[in-house]
Amino acid sequence: MKKEERALALHVLRQVGWLKDYSSALAENLVAEGSLVRLNTGEWAQAEGDDRSGLFVVIEGVLHSYCAAPGDKEVMIGLAGAGSVLGHATRFSGGPRLVTAVCVEPCILLEISEAALERVAECQPEIWRAIAGFAYANMRSAVRMAAEVISLRPRERIAARLLAAADGHRATVMEPTPIIRLSQELLGEMTGLTRKTVNVHLSAFERDGLIEVGYGQISLCDLERLRAVANG
Repeated sequence: MKKEERALALHVLRQVGWLKDYSSALAENLVAEGSLVRLNTGEWAQAEGDDRSGLFVVIEGVLHSYCAAPGDKEVMIGLAGAGSVLGHATRFSGGPRLVTAVCVEPCILLEISEAALERVAECQPEIWRAIAGFAYANMRSAVRMAAEVISLRPRERIAARLLAAADGHRATVMEPTPIIRLSQELLGEMTGLTRKTVNVHLSAFERDGLIEVGYGQISLCDLERLRAVANG
């Protein structure tokens, strides 16, 4: 791993929420034991049903996550930006991977194998608590998405998903105007709505100054007002 690549990986890991309560040495050991993987647009980081264990931490770029749906369909369920974690550790979750993750732009991932995690745990067993923490956060996000589909009206549901997508783009959360790399069709998949319905509400949001719609992306111009819409 080159010096500048190591520095970038360390910078990302030191910023992520799931490591914030632990010493910087934990991030350093994860980088030392891991290896960087570069993927191009359209390449898969992992596939649903893959039985390979270990973690991928997104260092740079954005991926879309898909899962199988009835009728042999693949439905988009989320986005993963810098700091997000893909995969699982078999210590907590056996079985195959649950989603397919596809790069929507060139990506750099830190791959940490199961064996590498065990080596880190020999001197820093708190790594297992950190992993349990982000696993819980991922589960909470999935439950929230299901609750939105069940309980929110289309306008509220779309606003809630845009805000969740901004959180998925973790590198852009601190920007004054987060830009989400997401088409209207994919937003429809995530909300269980038709593209036409999504278009109607996005157009209304844009007229009100909440967002700006571009080709394959949506800029969130007023996060507070979007939150007000999502909260009904």
